[in-house]
Amino acid sequence: MAALGWLTPRRRSATARSVLAGEAAAEAARKSSLEAESAAESAAQAEPEEPEFPVVGDERAAAFFDLDNTVMQGAALFHFGRGLYKRKFFERRELTRFAWQQAWFRLAGVEDPEHMQDARDSALSIVKGHRVSELMSIGEEIYDEYMADRIWPGTRALAQAHLDAGQRVWLVTAAPVETATIIARRLGLTGALGTVAESVDGVYTGRLVGEPLHGPAKAEAVRALAAAEGLDLARCAAYSDSHNDIPMLSLVGHPYAINPDTKLRKYARARDWRLRDYRTGRKAAKVGIPAAAGVGALAGGTAAAVALHRRRR
Repeated sequence: MAALGWLTPRRRSATARSVLAGEAAAEAARKSSLEAESAAESAAQAEPEEPEFPVVGDERAAAFFDLDNTVMQGAALFHFGRGLYKRKFFERRELTRFAWQQAWFRLAGVEDPEHMQDARDSALSIVKGHRVSELMSIGEEIYDEYMADRIWPGTRALAQAHLDAGQRVWLVTAAPVETATIIARRLGLTGALGTVAESVDGVYTGRLVGEPLHGPAKAEAVRALAAAEGLDLARCAAYSDSHNDIPMLSLVGHPYAINPDTKLRKYARARDWRLRDYRTGRKAAKVGIPAAAGVGALAGGTAAAVALHRRRR
């Protein structure tokens, strides 16, 4: 009994210490949990979540997509040339030139100014004397034959996201406006800005109205259309594969480099622009909202945008 009497106080003391240890552990855990919750709230306040984009219902936002190698693999003008050759609009030597230019475009992944100018000159000479309505009808067939299967699904999904958000979506391309309009309509887009070939009484003259819609002219076309449609360019998005379109991309609040050439990829990464590459299945994303940058006026781009706007009215 003496031994039991001697052990009992220690047992009671050990139990008390266990209770104390348990209570202390619980209090520490509670304190740690509260501190973690407080830190999470502070972080959330310091770095709010990026708002969903595109913004649903924003009527002053729109999207502008380059066409060649952005929405579609290859150049629309070259595909159009193949379709015209099939219909005996020109000889085999012209087709060979078109094929070489197309091969260069696809391998190099960039627009060669001399090739593009040569292709435009060839196309203008080929359509000279033909009715606009005739080429529009043929263009519908050519789209089904050579273009429909060359639309990039990833870029098409981006355009659809803007449409689903209730925003307007335009193609902006150096391709003939008639061809661009057909492609835009077949994709369910709002419309297209493109190079305008002169016509008199519905017949092509073989000349352009102003200059090809290329480089800075695209930016001016977008600027003019935005003014006419009441858009806020800081809330708009633009998509292109080419460094030639940096003026257009820099004009909007949400620029995207799609399947970018080397110069555009470097430029976009330096400014944290979003990147998408659908050529190999790679997808690189960097979020950044650059300040809208001004671009010098170019009459050709403005004229093209205003002409299209008037037709839509």
